[in-house]
Amino acid sequence: MELVRDGRMQPLVLEASQEVGGISRTVEYRGNRMDIGGHRFFSKSDWVMNWWREILPIATNQQAISIAYQGKQRTVDTDGFAGPERDRVMLVRDRLSRIYFLRKYFDYPIKLNAATIGNLGFVRLMRAGFSYVWAMLFPRRPERSLEDFLINRFGGELYRTFFKDYTEKVWGVACDQISAEWGAQRIKGLSILEALRHAWRTLRGGGSAAQATKTSLIEHFLYPRLGPGQLWQEVARQVSDQGGEIRFGQEVSGLRHGDGRALGVVVKGEGGQPVEIRGDFVISTMPIKDLVAGMQPPPPEDVGRIAAGLPYRDFITVGLLVSRMRANRQSQSARSDHMPPDNWIYIQDRDVRIGRLQIFNNWSPDLVADEGKVWLGLEYFCQEGDDLWSMDDASMKAFAAGELEKIEMIDRADVLDGTVIRVPKTYPAYFGAYENFPKLRSWIDGIDNLFLVGRNGMHRYNNQDHSMLTAKLAVEAILAGKTDKTAIWAVNVDDDYHEEVDSGG
Repeated sequence: MELVRDGRMQPLVLEASQEVGGISRTVEYRGNRMDIGGHRFFSKSDWVMNWWREILPIATNQQAISIAYQGKQRTVDTDGFAGPERDRVMLVRDRLSRIYFLRKYFDYPIKLNAATIGNLGFVRLMRAGFSYVWAMLFPRRPERSLEDFLINRFGGELYRTFFKDYTEKVWGVACDQISAEWGAQRIKGLSILEALRHAWRTLRGGGSAAQATKTSLIEHFLYPRLGPGQLWQEVARQVSDQGGEIRFGQEVSGLRHGDGRALGVVVKGEGGQPVEIRGDFVISTMPIKDLVAGMQPPPPEDVGRIAAGLPYRDFITVGLLVSRMRANRQSQSARSDHMPPDNWIYIQDRDVRIGRLQIFNNWSPDLVADEGKVWLGLEYFCQEGDDLWSMDDASMKAFAAGELEKIEMIDRADVLDGTVIRVPKTYPAYFGAYENFPKLRSWIDGIDNLFLVGRNGMHRYNNQDHSMLTAKLAVEAILAGKTDKTAIWAVNVDDDYHEEVDSGG
């Protein structure tokens, strides 16, 4: 989109699948729509927020929201914004995510309020307090692992209660084997101290989104009426209308390079025959593991070995349509179907394998064909070829329904329909061969006209706004004739780039 807007180059998009959006696509099943992984449209970057609103204006009759970040306050005023038609608009949605543990709901991020204290109980709360003080007095230095990172910010008791089991459920390895870099990118800015500040602001009557200065604490967000894929479908339409070209079903199997430059890419043509497509620049969002494996000539042996060993975590979403959910005194729902008000719920209980539960009704009412039904997304973290991945669809749906019944959220008899979506390489992982990633990155960056962007393209657990900013910076470098990729890799390392974007830098 940025290239066609500039007008000096004609982009050609080679999309391996038959639809746009990647894991930000919207999957439709019998009139019900699924958001793979859940995508809140909020960013601390004004450029990203404005870009989204240019594609899908905010619907009328939505409240204005005020959000503060980096010490500055911005109001997203929704008055006067109406989409070209009712379908193509952004909604303003309330953000609510909670933890489900011990068959009880806890606020997320953890808040030091009466509900949390009551759910934890006096003994566990005292242990949490003492272990936090201990962590403050004797922090783990240096912070090598995710375990070090979390204990230093929450103490050992809360780490074991709310982080250890869930994180290991997500990644399939122990927290002491995961790089601390993951925590720095995904939960930066959160700690007991931040929770105390948030509680104090709330007690003073300032608990609105205007005081929520950390990304994970934002209490409102924008959301396309028909799910995140709607935005990227509209972007694809505009790219095509403005002279860009998108070819679907084009799986890239190789990249030819020489003398420090990418020469072209190889795709599988008709009958499986390789077809080379030449270009002046290559922007890659495909997994680095696959990109390097297909390079011609091959990279140095040590670089190839690092790329081949990069770990990923795969993902299954089971969509279940239910007539109602079980009543729970903490569900905060007065609806007859007992649907909780959350966008998603983190399932911390150790006796089930489900990691997170999405309630699609609460993302947008239009994701559900029948407003009288509850449309759920049960998220499982797995590896390609393991027992979950290999389970047939019927068995997987039955297994998922049984787990929700086990943790007292539904009755299996209330399940009306369901589907199973498997997504490989959803989460680039920060362990194993990743410790040698700088050597791999250095070699790839030496190919002047090859730019890596996005989550899998950079093997970095980016949010969608981070991925967009890496693409923006790649385009700016190309148009300026620059080959230095440092700014691209700096996105999501810390918050400084947000300030640079805000100031026009």
